[in-house]
Amino acid sequence: MKGDKLKVLGMTFHAYHGLDDTEQINGQRFEVDIEMLHDSSKAAQTDRLKDTIDVRQIYKVVHDIIINKRFYLIETISQRIADEIFNKFDVEEITIRVKKPFAPLGGLANGTEIEITRKRS
Repeated sequence: MKGDKLKVLGMTFHAYHGLDDTEQINGQRFEVDIEMLHDSSKAAQTDRLKDTIDVRQIYKVVHDIIINKRFYLIETISQRIADEIFNKFDVEEITIRVKKPFAPLGGLANGTEIEITRKRS
């Protein structure tokens, strides 16, 4: 398979994940970036959306997981996104970054972030 990299960057959501009660009650900002390897050669030839990955559908998957579910860990969020994208789209590899820019760490920090890379088994 040809390894073209398709990116969906800068998705931002207000959601209610985390360990602290305040995170679960008040919520906070979550940022998600996704990079997917897939073969885009057919779409490049046909210029038809049906021959590639519709990034609007990727956004909907991420939105549904971030907004409609509740998790303690950003590790869980990133893995659920990877699982769902593998289930719905023809990608060979995916890298997902989930960031909590205002995570309550007990001091000054620019948040926390997890980056995972998964390959289709």
